[in-house]
Amino acid sequence: MNIENLKTFITLSELKNFTQTADRYYIVQSTVTNRIMELEKEIGKKLFIRNRKNVELTDEGHHFLSYAKRIVALEASAIEELSMLHTFSETLRIGTVNTVYDCYLTEPVTEYIRSYPDISVKVIIDHSGPLLRMLQDGTIDMAFSYIPLKKSGFTCTPFDMDELVLVTSPEHTEFKNGIRQNQLPEIEYLYCDFMINDNGMFIRDMFPKNYSFSFEIDKLTHLPYYLLQGIGCTFLPKKLIQKYLDEGSLISIPLLDFQAPAIQSFILIPEAKANNTSIRRFLETLSAKNLLKEESDDEKA
Repeated sequence: MNIENLKTFITLSELKNFTQTADRYYIVQSTVTNRIMELEKEIGKKLFIRNRKNVELTDEGHHFLSYAKRIVALEASAIEELSMLHTFSETLRIGTVNTVYDCYLTEPVTEYIRSYPDISVKVIIDHSGPLLRMLQDGTIDMAFSYIPLKKSGFTCTPFDMDELVLVTSPEHTEFKNGIRQNQLPEIEYLYCDFMINDNGMFIRDMFPKNYSFSFEIDKLTHLPYYLLQGIGCTFLPKKLIQKYLDEGSLISIPLLDFQAPAIQSFILIPEAKANNTSIRRFLETLSAKNLLKEESDDEKA
């Protein structure tokens, strides 16, 4: 498949406009049209529904989009690795959910960069689902995910267990004595959805079906800022906001008739790469920071 056709397809799926897509690549609109037609002919499916104002992905287009992104990412990764062959001894590509990165990985990554300047380090922050796909595609070398990868050829090691806490500013006192689950729609909830565990549990599942939130953001670690401004309430990992709870700038709301699920994170590594020097040294750096759990005798057995 022509990589430029795939890139054009991805951009058009985001912009939903042929003219804007052409402007993005400094090409004429007819070139965009031809690239999409070539791609549709190659895969034998219509990818877009066209109308006068914009375009929308077909069901086949939606399905193909994730594969197109993976192909483009894999090509970019290959080119990047080849360009680094004569510059660095190895490359370490770490994928992580943003909460794990902010809570645990900034210091180890900093120390690792200083200790091993001959190793190129790339950190990719994303949600668990895309990280698992990147790991299986080989575009990252290890992942810190909230979802385990139960597949042969990969090691999956528990990394950290945390609890979700419903938090808000101290100026919001209406639920200081606690809240029931059926009262959640009554609060100004700051929403960031992510999969909490491998059973497909999301934050949204704690709210009524089709409930509309007044504010949404896709990065969990950006939410404390709004809370500190006195805006709304939200569920956050306790370790992420423990310092705010300790200083009293945020307070937790007791849950009266329901429990928030615990969130377990995992380290995922392809078995074929487990002995790579770059990965082994990073795990040693984590261990020196007491961030790796020791296996029990039962787990070793």
